[in-house]
Amino acid sequence: MSLRMRHLPGVAVLLLLTACASAPTQFYTLVPQTTAKSVVTPADYRIAVLPVTIPAQIDQPQMVVRQSDDRVALLEGEQWIGPLGDQIRTAVSDRLARDLDAVDVYGLPQADTGKVYRIKLDVRRFESVVGRYAQIDAAWSVRERGGHGETLSCSSSLKEPVADGYAALVHGHQQALAALSDRIAGAVRALAAGGVPDCPQ
Repeated sequence: MSLRMRHLPGVAVLLLLTACASAPTQFYTLVPQTTAKSVVTPADYRIAVLPVTIPAQIDQPQMVVRQSDDRVALLEGEQWIGPLGDQIRTAVSDRLARDLDAVDVYGLPQADTGKVYRIKLDVRRFESVVGRYAQIDAAWSVRERGGHGETLSCSSSLKEPVADGYAALVHGHQQALAALSDRIAGAVRALAAGGVPDCPQ
């Protein structure tokens, strides 16, 4: 305890220590704000974005960041608003639904009827370095429900430079997920048109 704190009344010291220990927790989401979009012609198919798998070491409520000396830090004061795998699935689902004008029917009763493209996403790397970059490496596949038509299996690595701060880091991951979703959307369009697309570079 510093000399200055020794001269404070006991209650004041307790209040000061309590304030330091109870800094507010910041919560973040990977789902960006969007504006309403007018759908002119909905797609004649639907999508089903399956639950996303992520590495166990980042499957935490707290944000996990890599430091310059290759240590990792679990940040109690910076947390995701919900399970990270669910956050990623929702972000990808929302982007695909908007880009393709298609409804995500995963978990809904009507998922077993009509043409549905099942999208599987396996995140292999979700790396966060404050002030440097946000990186997502993922394997993904698109196939029509029931095994009809072609199946496309690909992998993508996306790295977004970020400014200082945790909000900028989250925005970088949002941008990476948007770019990944755009690649998946292109594959769905090609398959729906009867083509056999190549994996995007």
